[in-house]
Amino acid sequence: MITDQRTLGIVLVDDHAIVRQGLRTILDREDDLTVIGEAASAAEARAVVDRTRPDIVLLDLKLSTGSDTEGLDLCAELAAGHPGTGVLVLTTFLDDALVVEAIHRGARGYVIKDVETTGLVSAIRAVARGESAFDSRSASAMVRSIRTPRAEPVLTAREQNVLELLARGLSNRDIGARLYISETTVKFHVRNVLRKIGASSRAEAVYEAGKRGLL
Repeated sequence: MITDQRTLGIVLVDDHAIVRQGLRTILDREDDLTVIGEAASAAEARAVVDRTRPDIVLLDLKLSTGSDTEGLDLCAELAAGHPGTGVLVLTTFLDDALVVEAIHRGARGYVIKDVETTGLVSAIRAVARGESAFDSRSASAMVRSIRTPRAEPVLTAREQNVLELLARGLSNRDIGARLYISETTVKFHVRNVLRKIGASSRAEAVYEAGKRGLL
């Protein structure tokens, strides 16, 4: 939690060095904020967070490996393994399902990268106080998700792609080849699709998705 007397330690996780440098310059100007670590990958982020135990992690969801889920996976891992650290997503991607999924994975806030400096600083301080923090567009995405009937699963764009290929009977390997992702990543998406739809098999998932108008 934030106090008036304490400086908040921040770790920056972004695969672009120039972005990290810009963020460090901005944040280090604030008396109560200091950047104590940087990471360009999930592996680096785990090591830096384990070592520094920051108050806040500013996390870009799109890291350099090309995996669409790496940032979300890292978010969940950090949130579970470091409950005293607030994960604030700072990304260029604005998608209703992505915002919701990030929050489900443990993020305490979601901010788009073109946010004003004052907005970013305010979001960091809010998360440190144990509050949620959203810019106006991600907040609207959350509101829309709340209005969505609970019975309807919220699939990410990639999960929708995987579902459509499942319906065509493709194997995990073939789906990976079509989408240019690894077979392991495909398995991850398939598990998420089954969980969200409430199905126990691929066939049941396709059947239920068809009934719900998802295919």
